[in-house]
Amino acid sequence: MEQAYAIEMLHITKRFPGIVANDDITLQLKKGEIHALLGENGAGKSTLMSVLFGLYQAEEGVIKKDGKEVEIKDPNDANRLGIGMVHQHFKLVECFSVLDNIILGDEPTSKGGFLRKDAARKKIVELSDKYGLSVDPDALIEDITVGMQQRTEILKMLYRENEILIFDEPTAVLTPQEIEELMQIMKNLSKEGKSILFISHKLNEIMEVADRCTVLRKGKYIGTVEIKDTSKEELSHMMVGRDVDFVVHKEEAKPGDVILDVEGMTVASKVHHNNAVRNVSFKVRAGEIVCIAGIDGNGQTELVYGLTGLEPLKEGKITLCGRDITHASIRDRNTHGMSHIPEDRHKHGLVLDYSLEYNMVLQRYFEPQFVSGAGFLKRKNIREYSDKLIEQYDVRSGQGSVTIARSMSGGNQQKAIVAREIDKEPELLVAVQPTRGLDVGAIEYIHKQLVAVRDAGRAVLLVSLELDEVMSVSDRILVMYEGEIVGELDPKKTTVEELGLYMAGAKRNEVAK
Repeated sequence: MEQAYAIEMLHITKRFPGIVANDDITLQLKKGEIHALLGENGAGKSTLMSVLFGLYQAEEGVIKKDGKEVEIKDPNDANRLGIGMVHQHFKLVECFSVLDNIILGDEPTSKGGFLRKDAARKKIVELSDKYGLSVDPDALIEDITVGMQQRTEILKMLYRENEILIFDEPTAVLTPQEIEELMQIMKNLSKEGKSILFISHKLNEIMEVADRCTVLRKGKYIGTVEIKDTSKEELSHMMVGRDVDFVVHKEEAKPGDVILDVEGMTVASKVHHNNAVRNVSFKVRAGEIVCIAGIDGNGQTELVYGLTGLEPLKEGKITLCGRDITHASIRDRNTHGMSHIPEDRHKHGLVLDYSLEYNMVLQRYFEPQFVSGAGFLKRKNIREYSDKLIEQYDVRSGQGSVTIARSMSGGNQQKAIVAREIDKEPELLVAVQPTRGLDVGAIEYIHKQLVAVRDAGRAVLLVSLELDEVMSVSDRILVMYEGEIVGELDPKKTTVEELGLYMAGAKRNEVAK
């Protein structure tokens, strides 16, 4: 019976400073199955897969392939054993073409040492057709969508003829449509006999594609279940250790004064000659959550950049609490009532090489409570403040306030940003994809925080690609399509289907300005 397993990871233990990331974990992957690996942020999923891919070495335990013990010292060993991995943050060279990225490190050359791209191109096009990936081999990575970048990563594995494919949170950055396509691709791959390990904390996806699911919690193995015999509720209980409420509980909104007033906003696009945001006007009042919904790439990012000061406006006016901030600096906006949970947490949310405590006071270090009159930081106050937020928001890290931000799991980096931005008690909270890459327990918590901000009489502008989140958290929905607001909907009176039609541009109404 032993032969049935493509990969066995037996009693794996991996330690980092201050934390046991994997504590005696056993995982067995059958040939041709899609096996999900589920757990909260920081449960040790990515670490375990990094051990299998040779990025880390485990202190204890063995790995077997087809019943034989193997040593995997680095990713080249993994590739030789037919193990490939699509990382959560893609490993692609931006200025190279799709083709060049796929063959990188495995270039086909002639006897004279010249690159032979024709054969590679032919193979890539064949693979792309066979698995329904439809990728343009000549496109540059920096010009293609995130979904296409991910397909490039998948093709990289197929090109190397990997038999065991690891997907690390592959859907975190995809639109609903791309997620459906990816699920189909995964099913096609497993039909072809590939064995897939699928790291996720999105229960719907696991229920849809996986055959079995192994659950980790705080670095320990909880159990493995057959998907056909389990439910979302049971999986979330295994993962979080308690029952999770999938419904957002909130009272009726009581909108007050206008906090944010946007008039005729136009923002240029960096990608093409058209404007990314075109003549957009809307208001957000105190005590309401207004959500900007839309398929990724319809101007939401540029709208937020314009509001928060990351990009200048071409035209239009922004008023915050009655004050014109159209040309205000980012710090001015930060200190006068605006908080921003950014879309790209690495680029705009954190200084990755700073400690957690310094990230917590990034926008406030110059306040009297954190700095003396002579300009010296009050380290004790910063530490106490950071410790308070870490406890309040359950930010998990190996060494608390002194942990370097880069070493934390993506979900805990996100929690740290949310803690910092909400604790400033802003008049307006701009929350862009605040739950991207988070597990159900953390999502439930952040949704409660957003509602609490609203109930404290503040304004929330939520930008989200997750339809469930749009429908359950917002009080009003504004749909963006091709840089314009094409509809205003009441989540209580609309359906996901109708919302989808607006998002796809098939339907629009004139929004009451």
